[in-house]
Amino acid sequence: MTSTILQAINGVSFAALLFLLASGFTLSFGLMRVVNMAHGAYYLLGGYVGLTLAEQTGSFAVAILGGGAAIVVLGYLVDRFLIRRTGENHLAQVLLTVGLAFVIGDVALAIWGGDNLKVPVPPFLRGAVELPGGVYYPKYRFVLIFFGALVFAVLWILYRKTQIGAVVRAGVDDREQVSATGINIDRLFVMTSGLASFLAGMAGVVGGAFLTLYPGAEWEILVFALVVVIVGGLGSLEGAMVGALIVGLLDAYGRWLLPEFSYFVLFGPIALLMLFRPRGLFGTEH
Repeated sequence: MTSTILQAINGVSFAALLFLLASGFTLSFGLMRVVNMAHGAYYLLGGYVGLTLAEQTGSFAVAILGGGAAIVVLGYLVDRFLIRRTGENHLAQVLLTVGLAFVIGDVALAIWGGDNLKVPVPPFLRGAVELPGGVYYPKYRFVLIFFGALVFAVLWILYRKTQIGAVVRAGVDDREQVSATGINIDRLFVMTSGLASFLAGMAGVVGGAFLTLYPGAEWEILVFALVVVIVGGLGSLEGAMVGALIVGLLDAYGRWLLPEFSYFVLFGPIALLMLFRPRGLFGTEH
């Protein structure tokens, strides 16, 4: 029973990290129709920047904000000078951003090396916390669950209760109609892209504190983020949360119960879901 509880918490804490990465990812996919395969590289680079800031300043909060801000700048430059030139050519977007991800990965390797690095966390987040039933669990990963829930609440209020959120939702459903009403769709794209980039960079710092940062991590986390987006549905914040929980729990229990077939446990049910609901759980037809 104790192992079952621990794996459930493992899955939920990993889901919180996946939500941070995939929430902005799914909104940018749903609104801008941009296939940015460099999102995993944004995660890795944001984590490395946060690592450097944490070592220099000793502040985990500065690391989170700085890692996210650095990726906002990078994401803007990539969108402005590279991705926009591809127009609606999704194949060109995939090839361009995959190449960009390799470049970012090589630059990160040259600067930070190939060793596994861990973002230092504040002393009050170290150690373990005792849960009911005598179960001990790392304090940081437990706090991460609440942090993910807090970010979801903030994004949900922004997405569902503000005028900006209403415009974004309308843009996801019918981008051309929103543009025809006089709303500056390019400015909306910049805002959404900036939010997605910040969340990716922040996720890199948060994830680097327990998953560590290393060459190749960008592709591993990208696969999970893509699955979350596909399961939840493009443009759905709630779908990103539910998809992250499904993927996190399947991954945790798959690695525990069937380690040799953990990828089958994760991708098998998702493949069946795509057969019956290709738009995802919360996706809508455009």
